Amino acid sequence: MHAPDAAPFDPSGDDAGILPGSRPHDRWMRLALDEARAAAAEDEVPVGAIVVAGGRVIASAHNQREQLADPTAHAEMIALTQAAAALGSWRLEGCTLYVTLEPCPMCAGAILQARVPAVVWGAADPKAGAVETLYRLFEDARLNHRVDHVGHVLADECGRILSDFFRGKR
Repeated sequence: MHAPDAAPFDPSGDDAGILPGSRPHDRWMRLALDEARAAAAEDEVPVGAIVVAGGRVIASAHNQREQLADPTAHAEMIALTQAAAALGSWRLEGCTLYVTLEPCPMCAGAILQARVPAVVWGAADPKAGAVETLYRLFEDARLNHRVDHVGHVLADECGRILSDFFRGKR
């Protein structure tokens, strides 16, 4: 469900400035992957997120749970907070969130509460995925908001950074 004045989500993505041969959401997901690499460099679980509005990035973040000693410091949560500050509103209508890992229940709930109309995510999360894998919160008819979503964008690359990180921990 979108606000009446919100443009419908185009699952093919905004192809302005896309290189020939690339998929439409790839350029934004690559920016989220840059954030995931920054998380790994800080010894955080490498998940990155960006928020796009009006064809530009208004927020970018990565996991900071260890650094901030905060269980809620997921990339999505930090990016949502930054986007709300940038827009001066908690309602993030007209925004698209790109995140390298399928959102967990906490993040999916925050996305719903922020009225984000669209999410594009990379790797599936078999242990906590709340969009497609374990739960389908964005499509739950009992809630008053729906979120359009596209998953598995650059999934191999998004999954590899996580696998490499955890392999290095063992």
